[in-house]
Order: sequence, then C-alpha cells, then structure tokens
Amino acid sequence: MFIAKKSLPRRTFLRGLGTTLALPLLDAMVPAATALAATPAAPVRRLGFVFMPMGSDITRWTPKSETTLEELSPTLASLAPVREHVTAITNLELRNAYPGTHATSNAAFLSAARAKHTESTDYFLGTTVDQIAAREIGHQTQLPSLELAMDLLQVVGQCDNGYACVYQNNLSWASPTTPLPAEAHPRLVFENLFGEGGTKAERQAALRKRASLLDYVKDDMAKLKRELGPSDREKVTHYLDAVREVERRIQKAEADVADNPLPDLDRPVGVPAAYADHARLMFDLQVLALQGDVTRVITFQLARETSNRTYPEIGVPDPHHPLSHHGNDPEKIAKMAKINAFHVSLFAEFLAKMAATKEGNGSLLDHSLYLYGSGMGNPNVHDHTNLPILVAGGAAGAMKGNRHLRYDKPTPLANLHRTLLDRVGVKLEKFADSDGLVELGI
Repeated sequence: MFIAKKSLPRRTFLRGLGTTLALPLLDAMVPAATALAATPAAPVRRLGFVFMPMGSDITRWTPKSETTLEELSPTLASLAPVREHVTAITNLELRNAYPGTHATSNAAFLSAARAKHTESTDYFLGTTVDQIAAREIGHQTQLPSLELAMDLLQVVGQCDNGYACVYQNNLSWASPTTPLPAEAHPRLVFENLFGEGGTKAERQAALRKRASLLDYVKDDMAKLKRELGPSDREKVTHYLDAVREVERRIQKAEADVADNPLPDLDRPVGVPAAYADHARLMFDLQVLALQGDVTRVITFQLARETSNRTYPEIGVPDPHHPLSHHGNDPEKIAKMAKINAFHVSLFAEFLAKMAATKEGNGSLLDHSLYLYGSGMGNPNVHDHTNLPILVAGGAAGAMKGNRHLRYDKPTPLANLHRTLLDRVGVKLEKFADSDGLVELGI
C-alpha cells in the first residue's frame, strides 16, 4: 500500500479472518495530484433520526426564548454544551397520525402517512424519509441504512386500537408494505458493521475464541499507519481506540450476563443491564458507523410506543406508558418529564461525541444531520400537534444551530422531512402532506 503519489480510496478497508473494518475520512483520501491534496478531505453528508416515544410535557420542553436556545428549558438543559449545533422547532404536527393512537404516532413519525387500520398482515403505510435518503445517498456505502432500537423483543398481533403491532415495532419502511426490522443487540449491530459471519450459534462460539476485532487487522493497520501523515495517523489511532472501547464494553456485558447465576432467558448475551449503558453503546455504534462511512443513514428507536419500561436509575420506578396518561396529575407529569430529560441527555452526550470527532475541515457532527423527537405531542390525550422536535448537526455547512423556530399555527412535520432531505442533497417536490420547506439554512 503506497499513498505518497496517489490518493487512498475513500472505500478503504482493513481485512482479516472474516472481519472488515472501514476507515474514517482521512486527508490521504484526497487526490494527491490536485490542489485539494493540501486541504482536508471533502466531507459526505449523513442523516439520522432518533425517536422518543409517548410525547412530552411540552411546558417543560419548550425553550423560553422565541428565537434562540440561550435559555434552555428544564427538559432540554443537558443540551447546553452543544446548543450551537441544535435547533428546536415548535408547533409541528402529524395530521395523518389521527385519529390519535400510539401505533400511528410511531408509524407516522418518519412517513407522515396514514396507517391502514388493520390487525392483520395487510398493513399499509408509506415509504419513510430515511429510506428515501438511503436510495439516494446510501448506495456508496456498505449498508444503505442502519435501523436500531432498544427493545429486544418484537411484539406481534394487535397492539393498539385495532392496529397491527408492525406499526409500533418499525420506524423504517422501504415501501408501504415493507417494514424494516431494527436491531437492539449491540453485538449483532457490531457484527453487522464490521463482520463476523456464520449463524448466531457460530458467532457466539467465535466470541469465546476471539480477543478483539483489531487483532485480526493489526498487520494491515501497522502498514497503513507507517504510510500516513501525522494528522491521519492520529485520526486512525483515535478511531481504532473507539472501536476497541466499544468491544470492551460489549465483552464486559457478555461476561456480566454469563456470571449471573439467575436464569434470564429473554435477554440475549451481551446487552448491558442498565438502560443508559445500553443506549450509550448503541449511540457509540452509530458514531463508529458514520465515522467509518459504513452507512450514511440511521434510525434509532429509544423505546417502543406503549412501552412499560421503568427507569429506576433516575428515580422513576413507574412504567412509562401509564405515566404518559397522567390525567393532569402533577406528580405523574413530573416523572414523565424526568424520563424525557433523561432521553434528551443521552442524545446530548451523543452529539458531544460527534462534535469531538474530527473529520475533514470540521467534525463528524458538522457533516451530519439528526432529527430527534416524537410523533405525539400531549400523550394524555393522544394528540399529534405541537410535537417535541429537535434538529442537530451542520449538514456540511447547510445548517446553523442555537435557534428556536416557532410556528404560529400547526405546520406539517413532513415539511421538515422534505427540508432534511434537501439539506443532504435529495430534492423532492412533495413528501406526504408537505406544503413547503422549513427555514433551517444559514
């Protein structure tokens, strides 16, 4: 591998024993014979979506300033270190999510489409915004898109007011009749990104023998680093350190479960017991996937609608779904808001890691665009108006942050989806019930 006189291809991998490890964007990937050789490599654009279930207490969510995030609300307070990268948007709605259910909240979030009312397999929705993006910007990567979740088990049958469970299980739909299942197991996500091969049983057997993914690519890695400049060597070192740290945490989770004497038939090996540890690991896997350009489109469901997950780690032992039907009980509302703030804090940590990951002439966050929010406004009455919505990232210079954008009247969330597509170079005249674009540019 010689790169002194010619550039390193962007799709460069380190390979070994079934392992494929993509590299982050390096200056050496710029054509050496051009004037660009002395400048950081041109960035790509990425698009991500994080779904928060069951709405929010909008009074604790909404920023106090009409125009900026200088004075953050209680729920959004953890965004303070990254506010320059974030825009809050108030008064967006999902008209096609009515008559108002948890199933349609999840289903319409990325499709802005009306779900067919059925309990059977004749479900019908719409192609989601992430999959429209994947068709246009995902063809140059190993994975056109990556679908992630936090719930390990899919539910089946009829889940909510006569709607099939498929509407709550899946955020992403490749077509109106093709939902894309999400993966919640960190080990399987890691293998999907970096390779392992074989059946589940074979992979589990291999886990007991392998020390580290990086051990299999160390020869290629050493050769590569000798031929890179100081800046690129530092980038590769940081990236590989991050890979090894994710591996370490997965292996520790596996060891913790293996050492647990109590039966736990529902929880696969390698899933951290604490929600926050699991979520952070899933977010870190997203950083690696984007940094290595394994994919440019990601969706992540923080929890399924109607989830009865509890959050004892933040002092909320009550199930989330019953809390969302608070009946205006101040104590229940406060607990629900605490869950909202907890979820936002995990997203804020993720944004901070993206901002700290250097790439080209900026950071990974500068060259990405993420939508965070819910398909439900006030969960107590199942409404889909005044949704809690955040947009983060720079979209390679097409976005600015530290803004609060408030609409005077309810405006289609589809307008935002169409705008996000526009910012990553995908042009549409219409998406679902969109009637315009959102002013997010510089």
